[in-house]
Amino acid sequence: MAELTSNTKKSAKPAMTMAELLASHKSTFISPHKGDVLEGRITKLTSSEILVDIGAKTEALVLEKDKKILRSLLSNLKLGDKVSVSVLNPESDLGNPVVSLRRFIDDRLWIRLNNMQATKEPVEVTVNEATKGGFLVSTRDGIEGFLPNSQTLFTESGQELLGKTLKVLIIELNKQLHKIIFSQKSAMGDSDFSQSIKDLKTEQKIDSVISNIAPFGIFTSIQVGDKAVEGFIHISEISWEKTENIGKDYKVGDKLTALITGFDKEAKRVNLSLKRLTEDPFQEKLKTYTADKKVEGTVSKILATGLLVDLEEGVEGFIRKEKIPPTLSFSVGSSVTATVSEVDNKKHRVILVPVLKEKPIGYR
Repeated sequence: MAELTSNTKKSAKPAMTMAELLASHKSTFISPHKGDVLEGRITKLTSSEILVDIGAKTEALVLEKDKKILRSLLSNLKLGDKVSVSVLNPESDLGNPVVSLRRFIDDRLWIRLNNMQATKEPVEVTVNEATKGGFLVSTRDGIEGFLPNSQTLFTESGQELLGKTLKVLIIELNKQLHKIIFSQKSAMGDSDFSQSIKDLKTEQKIDSVISNIAPFGIFTSIQVGDKAVEGFIHISEISWEKTENIGKDYKVGDKLTALITGFDKEAKRVNLSLKRLTEDPFQEKLKTYTADKKVEGTVSKILATGLLVDLEEGVEGFIRKEKIPPTLSFSVGSSVTATVSEVDNKKHRVILVPVLKEKPIGYR
């Protein structure tokens, strides 16, 4: 028995000191550093506190003072969601790491926006502010963007639209510039357009409001029942006279009465005309330009295909290049004596042949 006790004492290890014990213990907790991006899981999600388990000794506290971003966090996250956080402070006065979810929610948002644009998913936005070029709008979960005047369908004024909800599509995204462009026009489907125009007919007069002015024409909004459709007046349909500067006589917000000339189902647009509300003054003048009548005019423009000639106010003549012999040359402002060959009603031109003192060789 004494021998056994002696052997036991010989094999016993000396007791470890507290320092050695602590040194031998390997902690499973991480020690976050400022600027770290760490993975975690949402453990608490309320308007007053958001906590994330990142594997530290205590849960990380999400710091977010911006109410819009806070609303976005609450509407886009749920308990148990895996997230990535950016460490703002490794340890606060209360011992919690302080982190931000802005980068995570922003990355997640742009992935969602790209998917919505690719799938053409409609989204509802509220009009918050009217600007010169369009409207600042936002979705229910805080996505903010811009709706240009050129992409709208409504007939109300900017101030009347504040607070209204619209259905739109995303047509342009730029994450670097944080730029989102919406379109109300693009959100209208084929069936929506067909339903909206079912009671409209060609040659019908209709009221509309100018929504945008382009170098090639005027875009308008037409109210049909409780919906709005886009109207378009090509520059050639504005006036019987040549229109040089649309913006000089028209501006966004102007009310117009126009004539329906047709329906563009592909563009989901009603084609309109202003000039067809009045008689074509050119037709009356053309009655005096009979075949072989001799006329006088002034060269107004030289084209690759021939000469444009001013005959009188609102009447343009045209001499084809092949009718001009090589022995004759003209410049802008030159006087021309010619005979009427025919009248081009579509282009509102009188086709002319120059009067020659003698017929050159090879002239036809």
